[in-house]
Amino acid sequence: MFRDGVRSALGNAAEVVGEADDVDAAVEIIETTRPDVVLLDVHLPSGSGADVITTLRDRGSGVASRYLALSVSDAPDDVLGLVRAGAQGYVTKRIEPSELIDAIEHVAVGNAVFSPRLAAFVLEAFRSSTPDGADRAPPEDLDLLSAREKEVMRLLARGFSYKDIAAELFISDRTVESHASSVLRKLQLSSRHELTHWAARHHLL
Repeated sequence: MFRDGVRSALGNAAEVVGEADDVDAAVEIIETTRPDVVLLDVHLPSGSGADVITTLRDRGSGVASRYLALSVSDAPDDVLGLVRAGAQGYVTKRIEPSELIDAIEHVAVGNAVFSPRLAAFVLEAFRSSTPDGADRAPPEDLDLLSAREKEVMRLLARGFSYKDIAAELFISDRTVESHASSVLRKLQLSSRHELTHWAARHHLL
């Protein structure tokens, strides 16, 4: 029933190439169809979403899909378990259809996406796993960014969507997108995923 609901919510925004209800079936379908983005639940009848990712990696199947967790669970262990396995995003099943489509599109191009309240778990994990002597951002790197770009950078790194950032900063979605592109270009980063690691490593969150 839930998969039917997701398919309906996506409408024509994405092509659903396959569905699975356990780990083995998911691995087989992903290897066969090689989708751009895989929506994974945390808990499956025969294992977990993390098992799907690690099985594909261990088999050396060369699948280049990106993974977005979509789960009712917002438990820190579940969130971090999937992120550590290789998921680039994690959103809860309370997400609105338009926000889910936006999350899929961002993950498809390599960006990290997290429901705002879940981002704290992920960022705290980055901090706790970062050595005490970790690099801090050189002043010249930050000097490249305007005050507004620094605000956008921090929210992007925390997993906020363009829509959420626009609402937070009282600017348009288009302006957020322009600032985000400028931030990545100036910092010589290629995606939100890299930005999140960069910001956490330099204690900018």
